[in-house]
Amino acid sequence: MNSHKVRFLASLLLICLCIFSCSNEYGPEQGGSSRNEADQNLLRSMELVDAAVGNYFSKESMSMARYYNPYTQVSSQERASVWMYTSAIEAVNSILKALKTQSDLGYTALYDQHHVRYVQLLEKLFDGLQYYKGSFRLVSYTQTREWSVYAVNRAGAPGTADVSGILNVYDDQQWLVRELLESYHLTGNKEYLNEAEYLAQYVLDGWDCTLNNSGKEYGGITWGPGYVTKHSCSNGPFISPLVWLHEIYKDSEATVTYGYIKPDKSRASKTVKKSEYYLEFAKKVYDFQRSNLMRSDGVYDDMLGGDDTHGQVVYEEVGGKRYRKHTNLYNRVGPAYSYNSGTMLSGASDLYRVTRDGKYLSDLQNLVSSSFRYFAKLDADKPGFYSYDISDFNNWFNGVLMRGYFDAYKYDISAETPLESFQANLDYAWDKYLYSSMLPTNLLLGWGADRSKQNVEGMFVFAFAAEYAVLARYKTEY
Repeated sequence: MNSHKVRFLASLLLICLCIFSCSNEYGPEQGGSSRNEADQNLLRSMELVDAAVGNYFSKESMSMARYYNPYTQVSSQERASVWMYTSAIEAVNSILKALKTQSDLGYTALYDQHHVRYVQLLEKLFDGLQYYKGSFRLVSYTQTREWSVYAVNRAGAPGTADVSGILNVYDDQQWLVRELLESYHLTGNKEYLNEAEYLAQYVLDGWDCTLNNSGKEYGGITWGPGYVTKHSCSNGPFISPLVWLHEIYKDSEATVTYGYIKPDKSRASKTVKKSEYYLEFAKKVYDFQRSNLMRSDGVYDDMLGGDDTHGQVVYEEVGGKRYRKHTNLYNRVGPAYSYNSGTMLSGASDLYRVTRDGKYLSDLQNLVSSSFRYFAKLDADKPGFYSYDISDFNNWFNGVLMRGYFDAYKYDISAETPLESFQANLDYAWDKYLYSSMLPTNLLLGWGADRSKQNVEGMFVFAFAAEYAVLARYKTEY
């Protein structure tokens, strides 16, 4: 054999070995560094959820304690509110979504091992959710109707919760709409879709469709049917779910009938295609929050407040029937919570995805920058780490912001820096402070010295789990 043939065969062998090596390193069977990170994130998410279900939930009725101390192994007698309960559903959905993402890309090992049990856990959580449900009769801007919705507090039996007055709020229903739609997409169970749509109708019944002197809707959704203030948290979280409902029905002729107000103040109804209805309201809710609650520094304040009625809902009679009346609000009130910017990031991303309207792209790019500048601070004691406010419920709020960065990343790669900051903080806490499959409230400082005072909000545990699952998708997809 001559020297040219030897060199050719040697080169060919080298190429084959390279191809084989690369395919083993980066293919579905093994995965590269990003794949390893994705698996690690997902496994950590599952560990947190599995432990939390055992620590915070009763086995009989899926009653959720608000607090648990891993050092004393004592859970609180205080039960979680429906908002806190929803955080558990969010975490399970996030895991299922990460598993599906991996499976769709050919990485099936974790999906095959864990998918079924988390679908079953989701079903148990939905059953437990019914202890928060109750019915009441509501006079709204266009009608009087009985609704069955979810109360702030858990009742002793399914369907018996007190939802009257201020005992249910629209943002709680919105978080549930979001998670029920996620559950529907992940399982195909139409019971989740039907419940999500029903709650969406309830929330949209709270849209202020009264008209100003120019004949335009005042717009906005109050915090709840018993409130007059209009909050970022009762508007922003609804944008993405409305977009998703539009997508579900975009190829359907299905219709919806809803009430509106004519210039003479009389009430009327119209019937439109669901796809048009949901997208139109997604745009209107987005525009309301952007116009009324965005600050000069680019992030979002808490609410519109200051009114003539001292917080009392006022009614008017039109055509012999009683309706809710518009309440004038005068002040934009802070503070700027991180989740209110996070929901607008997700909303702008979803609206841009389905409309390709450049204003949403510009908004999300500006908000990625302004929100990270405002909410993330270089930690004084941990060089290279960014810290976020964790007072009150901010640990959960920050998770919503992180999810917004993930949604925006597809259209703005500068979201990489904030995403990696969350990854770094979670990993730091996992390596230094993980105890009994739990992370401390303060990821960078760890547990306190007094072990009897280490109660952790259950929703924070589920927030950390959801963050890890979202980051698993980030490492898998990008």
